[in-house]
Amino acid sequence: MSTTAIQNDLQVGTGNRQILKIALPISLAILVPQINLITNNIFLGNYSRESLAAVSLTGVYYLIFAMIGVGFNNGLQTLIARRAGENRPDEIGKIFGQGVFISLIVAAAGILITWFIAPLILRNALHDPQRAEEAIGFLKIRIWGLPFLYIYQMRNALLVGTNNSRYLIAGTLAETVVNIVLDALLIFGNWGFPEMGFNGAAVASIIAEFTGMFVIFLVIQQKGIGQRFQLFGHLKWNKVYARQITSISLPLVFQLAISLISWEFFYILIEHHGQLALAVSAVMRVAFGIIACVSWAFASTTTAMVSNLMGQSKQEEIIPVMKRIIKISTSIAITIAILINLFPRVFLSIYGQGADFIDAGIPVLRVVTVAIVLLSFSTVWLNAITGTGNSRVTFIIELSVIVLYCLFVYLVLEVFNLPIEYGWMSEWLYWLGLFTLSYFYMRSGKWKGKKI
Repeated sequence: MSTTAIQNDLQVGTGNRQILKIALPISLAILVPQINLITNNIFLGNYSRESLAAVSLTGVYYLIFAMIGVGFNNGLQTLIARRAGENRPDEIGKIFGQGVFISLIVAAAGILITWFIAPLILRNALHDPQRAEEAIGFLKIRIWGLPFLYIYQMRNALLVGTNNSRYLIAGTLAETVVNIVLDALLIFGNWGFPEMGFNGAAVASIIAEFTGMFVIFLVIQQKGIGQRFQLFGHLKWNKVYARQITSISLPLVFQLAISLISWEFFYILIEHHGQLALAVSAVMRVAFGIIACVSWAFASTTTAMVSNLMGQSKQEEIIPVMKRIIKISTSIAITIAILINLFPRVFLSIYGQGADFIDAGIPVLRVVTVAIVLLSFSTVWLNAITGTGNSRVTFIIELSVIVLYCLFVYLVLEVFNLPIEYGWMSEWLYWLGLFTLSYFYMRSGKWKGKKI
């Protein structure tokens, strides 16, 4: 393959067509796991309200570890996109191989924590002992999907970072189909399968994650991407590349971990308001993910494009391309938010709950949709900092805002005991805080000389 062909493939442009070329496949790839979540919730909601309430706690717990993987994914993607912008494809396989190696070590640590530490925390934090034991049993099964998820995320970083995001959908589509089918079989015990209830959703998710990982592996091999970057020739410890990855990724891991831990804190406080409040909030978490998946895709696109442009030494094009991304992202978020607010009962009725559930859910849903609009532009500014390689700055911004977030939810839900829709307004505070700090940092220009 000629040098010119490689350069045209790896170095990105800055037009709307290039933005959509990267973002749309990522949107689909992010949407599919959210469909998995909403499918689990629908099946569990029709199985029992107790299961729907419990899944809000277990879902956020697993999401903490999943987002740790996203942190490594974002760091890896930043590095790969920078090497792509510099037209150095020989470095990409080495970075990828080291990322897989590190992610498997982290997955092993997550399994050990879930088996030996998490039960002690949940038994002491939750008011309902039976709900605590159900959550513990579920998580001890669910956590075994973590290695498959992490490898899958590393492959996503490779595809986005090398401008091959169009191949993402194959793995996520396979994962979704398997998850939906196995949910129907294992939760209810259909077609001769055992009725596993709540734990059936855990088993279904593990098998689905393995399927997604395997399918994307086949796609990468079939398209020649594995051979082109020699992905499997560097699966051994290399301290130079390990230092590069951890230097960028660890602040992102801590950033996402504290964000999700604060969300688990939020759900523990929600649990104190009763089963209905917890069930409504479980649905809101899924609604948040479904609506926000497009915005997160544009945020991921921002990371890749900013890093790639810096690799090309085109720093002057970064703010203009961010503005184009924000215009598209926010327009889509506003449109979706309006549609959901026009038909909130239709959305909430699919969970098979009663009128009390729908009435309690509508005010929360309206709060969440406003938060999604705020997210649509805030996350672009934050991810732009990630793309510059200044992940320590994003961690500091995240930590500062999270302190305010936790203080707000504690006062609203625990001290003043206000309705849960006021607790969900913490999302407004969170995203506005991230936007303000990220905006001023990017406008300062202090990031322009960053090398990674």
